[in-house]
Amino acid sequence: MKSRLIIKSSLVIIYLLAIFFTACDEGNKSVNENEGETNNNNTYDIETKGIPRFVGVNYIELEKIYRISKFRSGVGHDYSDDFESCRSMKHYFQPQTAVDWTTVKIFSPVSGTVTESDEGWAGTQVRIQCEEYPAFYFILFHVNLTDSLEVDDQVTAGQQLGNHIGSQTMSDIAVGVNTPNGWKLISYFEVMIDSLFQDYQARGLNSRDEIIISRDARDADSLICAGERFTNDSKLEDWVILN
Repeated sequence: MKSRLIIKSSLVIIYLLAIFFTACDEGNKSVNENEGETNNNNTYDIETKGIPRFVGVNYIELEKIYRISKFRSGVGHDYSDDFESCRSMKHYFQPQTAVDWTTVKIFSPVSGTVTESDEGWAGTQVRIQCEEYPAFYFILFHVNLTDSLEVDDQVTAGQQLGNHIGSQTMSDIAVGVNTPNGWKLISYFEVMIDSLFQDYQARGLNSRDEIIISRDARDADSLICAGERFTNDSKLEDWVILN
């Protein structure tokens, strides 16, 4: 009888210990998951936190650029996100005609990790996940890479990735954010620190708003798309010409 009581007591203790360690494990799991969200910052809520300004490096040789398309312009093709459609939510940088476009250098705007490096019809498209704000991605188009870039390669802000591919197309850059509600594209100029934006002010750009068409303004002058192709012209000014 005594041995049975000892066995039952032991089983109860084992059961209680199992519950205790399971609860501790779940608690640690919850803490680790929360830490992962904080450290990895897989999403960033722009609506509540606003857009941080952290980019201090030009992705392109600005002195060789003639004009830049506005965010939400009708230039090129439809490039939109989970919240808007039928508009170009990136910037095209057109080099000066006197410049050999293949000499225009392309740099990483941030330190981070290469998540895509895809060869296209004109050069390579490179996607970089920002180290400081991992929910933010920078997509550079039509790069003639100096050296091959593979997924998971690390790059640093200001590192030359290569040159623009050539005069068959313009250079373009997009900035996307993983938000809690979906993929959102924002303007490259919205994440620039003030000292970098001063380089553009020196070329005649008065304010960040000048190079961004607002969502309301674009909606009021809506574009029509057939696939990715715009089938009508924008009534709004699509370009900012630099001095």
